[in-house]
Amino acid sequence: MNLLTIEHLTRAYTERKLFDDTDFSIQEGDKIGIIGINGTGKSTLLKILAGQEEPDAGKVTKGSKVQIRFLTQQQTFPENMTALEAVMDGNQNEWNAWTLESDAKNMLNQLKVPKFDQPMSELSGGQKKRVALAQVLLSEADILILDEPTNHLDNTMSEWLEEYLLKSRSAVVMVTHDRYFLDRVSNRIVELDKGKIYNYPGNYSEFIRLKEARQNIEIASERKRQSMLRTELEWLNRGARARSTKQKAHIQRIEEMQAQKGPVEDSVIEMSSVSTRMGRKTIELEHLTMVYGERVLFRDYNYIFLKNDRIGIIGENGCGKSTLLKIIVGEETPKEGTVTIGDTIQIGYFSQDSRKMDENMRVIDYVKEVGEYITTTEGKITAAMMLERFLFDGNMQYSLIGKLSGGERRRLQLLRVLMSAPNVLILDEPTNDLDIQTLTILEDYLDHFDGIVITVSHDRYFLDRIVRRIFAFEENGHIQQYEGGYSDYLIAYELRHGQEPGSEENTTASCKTESPSVKEQKNAGRKQQTKLKFSYKEQREFETIESDIEELENRIADLEAEMMANASSYGKLSELTNEKDEKEALLEQKMERWEYLTELSEKIKVQKS
Repeated sequence: MNLLTIEHLTRAYTERKLFDDTDFSIQEGDKIGIIGINGTGKSTLLKILAGQEEPDAGKVTKGSKVQIRFLTQQQTFPENMTALEAVMDGNQNEWNAWTLESDAKNMLNQLKVPKFDQPMSELSGGQKKRVALAQVLLSEADILILDEPTNHLDNTMSEWLEEYLLKSRSAVVMVTHDRYFLDRVSNRIVELDKGKIYNYPGNYSEFIRLKEARQNIEIASERKRQSMLRTELEWLNRGARARSTKQKAHIQRIEEMQAQKGPVEDSVIEMSSVSTRMGRKTIELEHLTMVYGERVLFRDYNYIFLKNDRIGIIGENGCGKSTLLKIIVGEETPKEGTVTIGDTIQIGYFSQDSRKMDENMRVIDYVKEVGEYITTTEGKITAAMMLERFLFDGNMQYSLIGKLSGGERRRLQLLRVLMSAPNVLILDEPTNDLDIQTLTILEDYLDHFDGIVITVSHDRYFLDRIVRRIFAFEENGHIQQYEGGYSDYLIAYELRHGQEPGSEENTTASCKTESPSVKEQKNAGRKQQTKLKFSYKEQREFETIESDIEELENRIADLEAEMMANASSYGKLSELTNEKDEKEALLEQKMERWEYLTELSEKIKVQKS
């Protein structure tokens, strides 16, 4: 069932055209992840869907009974309203009167806002965002629109939210940079690219594959067009004259081919890895203790950072991760202990707070404050050239910072940090508000960065991609060290804590080891097979099954090509997707049958020999 449709959507912001006569729709059961570089209109699209903004042109059609709830990045509540009242606000109806309060309390506990009667004015920005998330999730809306729902969530809360949305009957439209989250929750990816909306069935991993296929088809079509154009121009240069109607039409076709625009390549953020030489002495933390009131964040902590260390710091919100970073950079003073920094150390600090940026300053002046140019392996590169590489073209460079989107400000802030040529990068939640393309480039940059990287992040993909050591804030101010990335940490944590009798981790592990997999059960069934000869039907099936499989694989490839060609037409794309799903299910059955018949054939051969 169709819940909402936008036809011929057109919307401009200042001199930029965000949407250019494009379409979008939401169906029942959709779990849509919206991606695109910062400034392409992701948040604007959400606001149009929620009815908070109107398109310049186009038609928005929504079912009369379709209810929508919208989680924005900045939620406002009356200051004297309590957290519990805020979650329940607008969610009361005759069906949930008896359970609403207990459901709201349970959700606040899951999102770690335990003081239900605390006024909203006393909550931190992250706590307010989690209260707003609980309010939206608790609603019985047909469509949930979520703008960066994983911001301000720790890893445990992100995993809980994944499970909640997977079970939810509501359609979900979300903007998020969390690639693991997109992989787990999404069943459709929508990409905003150069004013158009492209639909890709499946999760984020499937999107990567299908987008590459679409781009390859576009490139192949462009090569064919250029080849035909060269042939036609040669005909024209041989002296063709427009003396007949036929020749005039031929020349007109050539002109039309020349006027066609080829596929525009994605702009790519590039920056050579640059850093200042580092001496023998780096950063030494000795007996660090930090206490707020009666709460101990960490006690007697010691660590000497090694050259090329890649450290990820994790833990619950409010446990002291950002405080540790601020102590290292000198913005806060520890209760006890010392931080010693080597003479050659130059720290680049990418903080969470972009409010310190002067909104009346021009973009290029903000970067030039660090330097007019930077020396890289390619030579000297000017501030203007660096801005171009970070997708700030000539017009944007002279725009005021106040006119940039939140994501564009973060990208600009990141560029300024990197241009200072630090040899120690301290990144506090670097993935917040950065688009996935910028994150990919940052990850590639860090791969070649000759220095120390220390990052606080809740982005599990980023931690797995970048870090080689985890500092985990655990109970009673203890910071435990684990080797490897986030996935390695999870395994090590379970092993370390799995010896506790009756623990949930231990129970889960034992269940996993005792329960045979589906594949093992299938194989067990095959081992019981006592028939060691083909029936007539099996023999005929065995002779033709490989050609059947090849035919199905070819049809699936053709369907994927058609899907790429119809990426902006949701109706046709839905029809092709359904056929592809059917063919893939049939292919899976054929493959399982082929495995069985092949195994039986081998046993028959062994028996005969």
